[in-house]
Amino acid sequence: MTLQALAKQFENMLIVEKGLSPVSLENYRLDLTIFFQSFQPFKERVEDLTPYDLSDFVKQQSRFGLSSKTIHRRLSTVKSFFLFLQREGHFTQEWLDVKAPKLPQHMPITLSVDEIEALLKAPELATPDGIRDKAMLEVMYGSGLRVSELLSLKISQLDRLKGVFRIVGKGNKTRLVPVSDYALEAVDDYLRYREAMTRFRSPFLFLSKRGLPLSRQFFFQRIRSYGQKVGITVPISPHTLRHSFATHLLEAGASLRAVQSMLGHASVVTTQLYTHVSSQRILSAFDLYTKKK
Repeated sequence: MTLQALAKQFENMLIVEKGLSPVSLENYRLDLTIFFQSFQPFKERVEDLTPYDLSDFVKQQSRFGLSSKTIHRRLSTVKSFFLFLQREGHFTQEWLDVKAPKLPQHMPITLSVDEIEALLKAPELATPDGIRDKAMLEVMYGSGLRVSELLSLKISQLDRLKGVFRIVGKGNKTRLVPVSDYALEAVDDYLRYREAMTRFRSPFLFLSKRGLPLSRQFFFQRIRSYGQKVGITVPISPHTLRHSFATHLLEAGASLRAVQSMLGHASVVTTQLYTHVSSQRILSAFDLYTKKK
């Protein structure tokens, strides 16, 4: 059987069993195409695969000077494909164990509480865009959502009485995320404006002037401009609010497991990164305090 046909079956499995988004599916598709075409002659049929292909692929990608993150992602995709082939009985050999180059650990940019408060006050509430942006910033920081989750929010996902959003995150997993009182008030203000001033009846919560869901690029630009407006010197993005949300919760004494649940992390290892950020901030504050004594 051709590898292209098996790749299509693999893609269907990812849709049914893992509920991957179109963007994630496209990344899988591209990674597999690169893998198939990285050999001379190209890999066209399952019979062309060998136990050495994974290690040869990683060595080749490293020679090309690709980042550890890219190689890690591509290897993960190809490993998943090989596991699928083995499960379906198309490939019975054991491939050589291979590891991608170690990923560098980048500390996420995190804002101070004062910087967050300044950012949340930046939107001009005398304008329609400002009312909407205020609500978006409050929800992002008050709930720690991913930007994709924020922009795809529907009004029906908000349980106003319980003060939670019902979020469908990565892998089609559902979680209930508490919403801060400030965020709820901002959303209420925005919805009252939408009800009184617009003709749009979209199910999506946050809309453009044309009544369409907002794009990542648009929201990224809005946050960057608000950051510049209030004098934040580091480059910020929507995820900066998510990082700050997690760090500030840990600093306030929240448990790692609770923060993991709210963020929707599959593993607590991912959440542990914020403990390092939190410790750094506490140590910096302590150093500043002792210097002033």
